[in-house]
Amino acid sequence: MALYEHVFLARQDLSPQQVDALVEQYKGVIEAGGGTVGRVENWGQKSLAYRINKNRKAYFMLMDIDSPAAAVKEVERQMGLSEDILRFMTVRVDAHEEGPSAMMQRRDDRGDRGDRGPRRDRDDRGPRRDRDDRGPRRDRDSNEGGE
Repeated sequence: MALYEHVFLARQDLSPQQVDALVEQYKGVIEAGGGTVGRVENWGQKSLAYRINKNRKAYFMLMDIDSPAAAVKEVERQMGLSEDILRFMTVRVDAHEEGPSAMMQRRDDRGDRGDRGPRRDRDDRGPRRDRDDRGPRRDRDSNEGGE
């Protein structure tokens, strides 16, 4: 069996209980196909970058799946037919992440800069130099070409 991460977007006008019912429905499809669903994360209702089927917001859900490809294909088929699902994406992964996903971590804990460390002060850059592809920069204190 293969490991998958499956993210789907549900309509904004659904109640949280209806979203949970959708998750349970698709969990049942995976389990009927011989797979298992591990972690399920509700990322909450978030604004979309653009409108999808007249929706400006959607519920974002993540499911970690360990299943044969046929069961995942059946879930995708059912989601494509459902009017409650706006978008979905399934990605095959080598291993599931341990702990919460990046969306569930606090912004401070994400480590957006990675191993680059904190930003330096802007003062350690020194004075600007002229670029080689331009003529020399005129002196700012002189009144050449001005007043």
